Amino acid sequence: MSENELIDKERIPQHVAIIMDGNGRWAENKGKKRTFGHECGVDSVRMIVEVASEIGINYLTLYTFSTENWKRTEAEIQALMSILISSISTELEPLKKNNVRLLTIGDATSLPVTVQKMLNHAIKATSQSTGLSLVLALNYGSKQDITSAARKICQDIENKKIVLSDITDNVFSKYLSTANIPDPELLIRTGGEYRISNFLLWEIAYTELYFTKTLWPDFDKDEFYKAIHNYQTRETRYGKTSEQLAKLKN
Repeated sequence: MSENELIDKERIPQHVAIIMDGNGRWAENKGKKRTFGHECGVDSVRMIVEVASEIGINYLTLYTFSTENWKRTEAEIQALMSILISSISTELEPLKKNNVRLLTIGDATSLPVTVQKMLNHAIKATSQSTGLSLVLALNYGSKQDITSAARKICQDIENKKIVLSDITDNVFSKYLSTANIPDPELLIRTGGEYRISNFLLWEIAYTELYFTKTLWPDFDKDEFYKAIHNYQTRETRYGKTSEQLAKLKN
């Protein structure tokens, strides 16, 4: 039985987040430049977006460029930005055709102007789509996002828009760049590393984590189905017991 056949179509996670790791190592293993891995990684993105849309996932968040990625060489950063522009340009019509809405989280204002223009155009062009929401985390870092939210809350308290007693988990969440996006039920990290790397730290408090040694360019449909099936074998209890959950279901 294939991994696809093992999936319970009635228990598909609403939101899946992915740390797409291993592009550079994949290329180096083949004696190629790291940028070749990033280019090939785009094929995996396209494939996973298609699968996510097909099986009914509502949100797919991809860790595309972190705040820490600015520490890479200038040549690699420029290559990544170039790949981002060309990918969005090439994939825009397929996204519209497949009813996919494009969103971003992170500080896009620090990205090159050409990237910002392409993103704004694609976001506007897909704004009426009602299917999968594809969220690109660009110049994103969770600690930075949380710090920014804290500043905004302090500013609103200072301006008397809210008072200290108003602040709850839900209120705080509204100040994050993920404010209008549900928390992910499943976080996948490819590439064999077992860490979160400053990604959605607030949002993954109750998220199921799935780590695979598969490098991102090799992460195909079967690998994605395997991750979904693994998620479906788990039970998220949110502090309750299995017996309590069973009673709630009944």
